Amino acid sequence: MTPDLTIGVVGPHDLVERVMLMGHAAAPVPCRLVAAAYRDEQEAADKVTRLGPNVDACLFSSPAPYEIARRAGVLTMPATFVQLGGAALSAAIAQAAMDERIDPRRVSVDVLSRAEIDEAYTDLGLPSEEVHCRDEPGAVGVIAAFHERLIRQGASTGALTCVPGVAERLAAAGLPVVGIRPTSAAIRTALHTAALLGAHHRLEESQLTVVLVEVPTLREPVRRAAPRYWRDELRLSLHRLLVQEANRMNSSVWPIDDHSYLVVASRGSIAAATDGFRVLPFAAKIRDELGLAVEVGVGMGRTTHDAETHARGALGRSQGAKNSQGFAVDREGRALVPAPRMPPNAAGAAKPKGVEVLARLAAKLEGGDTVVDAESAGKMLGVTPRTARRLLRTLVDEGLAWPLPPNRTPAPGRPRQLYRLIVEKLNR
Repeated sequence: MTPDLTIGVVGPHDLVERVMLMGHAAAPVPCRLVAAAYRDEQEAADKVTRLGPNVDACLFSSPAPYEIARRAGVLTMPATFVQLGGAALSAAIAQAAMDERIDPRRVSVDVLSRAEIDEAYTDLGLPSEEVHCRDEPGAVGVIAAFHERLIRQGASTGALTCVPGVAERLAAAGLPVVGIRPTSAAIRTALHTAALLGAHHRLEESQLTVVLVEVPTLREPVRRAAPRYWRDELRLSLHRLLVQEANRMNSSVWPIDDHSYLVVASRGSIAAATDGFRVLPFAAKIRDELGLAVEVGVGMGRTTHDAETHARGALGRSQGAKNSQGFAVDREGRALVPAPRMPPNAAGAAKPKGVEVLARLAAKLEGGDTVVDAESAGKMLGVTPRTARRLLRTLVDEGLAWPLPPNRTPAPGRPRQLYRLIVEKLNR
């Protein structure tokens, strides 16, 4: 009997609890759900890292945490998310229409793509030309500032948000907001997809894999007299070491000839031992304990013959190469070169650029005046007015500055665009 699949559920506490309660009945195969709840979307990558290799698939509560984890490079397993377009967005639009403060034809929407928004409005027979969209993931403060700016400028009558933290912040500021919550049907569909992805991943991990290990020192002819027992003892030590390492991976070892060995294992066991096919198997251990350099080729296939053929192709490709990339070949005969792994906290480690610019400007403001234009900001930052104008627009997009009405003068040329810096946000 196939062991139960394990699916990690990543999202805010309330939505994770909702998925867990629906759980097993929605999955097409037996599965176990593991909760990985967070307080802020930026914690998604860390939650996935903590789940580690103990899950067969990840299910995210919305596209936002999925995209953050994907960009951080921590998704080493199949992953999907609960769709918030379609029926979920239509329900939010209907709820917004019941709020007398909100005109659903003039709102701002986050996380969802323009195509998803246009499709939902078309289905409802509503125009979407004045619906503002931000589909880029970001911190709660940045997304909330996007909605707040549009509402206060009168370009939007309310916010439709997929991020619970954004809904809380806007509601606390007294701004009209409706949360886009997944429907029960969307959760069932996502659970079904996650289970199928996990089952397929489990089959992929059990895929037959052959590792060929060759020792150039033993392959080269002896050019001067050397005791025969030296080579015999080296082969014995090498075979013993390979058997020890193979046992840890539940694999088997056979000597092929005087200088090469064949290891039969599963794809999952080799992937775990090589950091996802990023480092050569066995090579570091053999080098550290026996002082030998080895050449390695890994092949996968539907049969042992196919896997060994691919392993020999990979070995030939890697011999004489300057690096070990491409030492593994999948069952279709293609070189398996995994993407570089990023540090778990890479997605949220960098300080937002807008905050840095605001801090530099605030340090040079005089007399408590927080109004600047491109020319004065450029002098403070040591950049051209054109660059300063672009940086000031970045501050506006991140909710760190407000554009003021243009300062019209009798002089010809473009009127000066003034911006009020919101330096109070540096203390939050």
